[in-house]
Amino acid sequence: MLAMARILRTGARMLLLDEITEGLAPVIVQKLAEVLVQLKERGMTIVLVEQNFRFAAPLADRHFVMDHGQIVEEISAAQLPSRREHLNSMLGV
Repeated sequence: MLAMARILRTGARMLLLDEITEGLAPVIVQKLAEVLVQLKERGMTIVLVEQNFRFAAPLADRHFVMDHGQIVEEISAAQLPSRREHLNSMLGV
């Protein structure tokens, strides 16, 4: 949270976030989600790399699945409900 606050003070319009939920308590993860939703509503561009699909899915406009550094699937938020079973099989869920 502190690192995000520092970046936001610079006036940046894009956040690059990598595995931000790693090792955090669930209550902190929930607060992070709330903050990201607020930033998104204010027009902030957010690039989120996250293995925690339950955290990332409701936040994203687009989902990219990568395998060995290559994008193998792009799914919009609107397509997500109908593609969930396919995604689960790809991700081994």
